[in-house]
Amino acid sequence: MSNKTLALIPARAGSKGIKNKNLALLANKPLVYHTIKAAKEATCIDKIVLSSDGDEILTYARSQGIDIIKRPKELSLDNTTSDKVILHTLEIYKTYENIILLQPTSPFRTSKHIDESFYHFIQKNANALISVCKCDNKILKAFISDEKGNLKGISNDDYPFYPRQELPNTYMSNGAIYILKVKEFLKKSNFLLKNTTYFEMDEVSSLDIDTLEDLKKANELLCSN
Repeated sequence: MSNKTLALIPARAGSKGIKNKNLALLANKPLVYHTIKAAKEATCIDKIVLSSDGDEILTYARSQGIDIIKRPKELSLDNTTSDKVILHTLEIYKTYENIILLQPTSPFRTSKHIDESFYHFIQKNANALISVCKCDNKILKAFISDEKGNLKGISNDDYPFYPRQELPNTYMSNGAIYILKVKEFLKKSNFLLKNTTYFEMDEVSSLDIDTLEDLKKANELLCSN
């Protein structure tokens, strides 16, 4: 690929669900290792950088031969959003056309997923791509309440009464891959830009590690293969 593409791995030290989650062992390797490995094997990536406030994580990342950024504490809080971490990274890495956000909590996302999603992003001439997993479209039959306490359809007022088979497909972001055209992202600092496409992944590949139960399930899946 001719595009200059930066992969960003956000890996802060704090975590409520699993203590020091990004270094928790999965198949006898730190959780973050699996994302670093996938990024290093992806052909579409020119540079990999890991952003963290944790010295132990940064030391590990450096041992894996990738760039590191020491993230300030104000960008390492529970409510810090990924767009702010990306903006901080782009203040340092200013020359890249595309940025791929790869969260360490998606260990079953592979280099093949990254390369295929990037190829789709380029083919669509998209400004952004979000990896997704198909979810139950029954959600389109739900209602919300307006400010006056009246019911309205969550998407529109027709879908709640449609047969399920006539509803459109619905998708949830699985957190595995976000690809952004840098110049467009800098205009809005938003993942859902004009002309945002998607890359569908299966349920196993979409597994997100948030709790000890998730980590246990991931270890069982890896041991069974």
